[in-house]
Amino acid sequence: MKVTVIGTGNMGSAFVKQLAKAGHHVRVTGRDLAKAQALAAGNPSVTATAQDKALGDSEAVIVATGYADAAPALRALGDLTGKVVIDITNPLTADYMGLTLGHTTSAAEEIAKAVPGAEVVKAFNTVFAPVLGDGASLGGQKVPVFVASDSARAKTAARQIAESFGFAVIDAGGLKNARYLEPLAGLNIFLGYGAGLGTSIAPTWLRKS
Repeated sequence: MKVTVIGTGNMGSAFVKQLAKAGHHVRVTGRDLAKAQALAAGNPSVTATAQDKALGDSEAVIVATGYADAAPALRALGDLTGKVVIDITNPLTADYMGLTLGHTTSAAEEIAKAVPGAEVVKAFNTVFAPVLGDGASLGGQKVPVFVASDSARAKTAARQIAESFGFAVIDAGGLKNARYLEPLAGLNIFLGYGAGLGTSIAPTWLRKS
């Protein structure tokens, strides 16, 4: 798949690494083009570009920025009509211990409003960067990626990417269910940092076989 990654931080870097490893063709961009170029260096399947040239013929866009930067970064790409946008953001407070949105909306829904022609899917927001970058299993069990969208095509794209990395995928329903996934990520962040469990953890759902 041809994928554009916006963001060169921990999550963006992990996505570029895994996408390239899985055989996808990647364009990476961010506010610091030098960081994008460093990520692309030595990998023929990864190209670093300025934001206004980063969309190209990509089939999916992964927005790996902070929530506050997501909509401006997506708009900087140009016309996103018909494009799949994978939103991994969480609307966190400055101390990372709370959410700035909830109950009646979510980061994913607000991003969908900001880029109305795109097909937005919530995914990967409950996965820490070290888990994303180092592998798709913990304790011998596949880490799940929860996927929520009103677009079947967007869900399929997110599923294909997650499964190409080796993750399990759980269909979490429509995009409004990002209102549940974002607090779940908040709990994961608290457990990882606030409760000292570290970042090699991930939430999952168990069921009786």
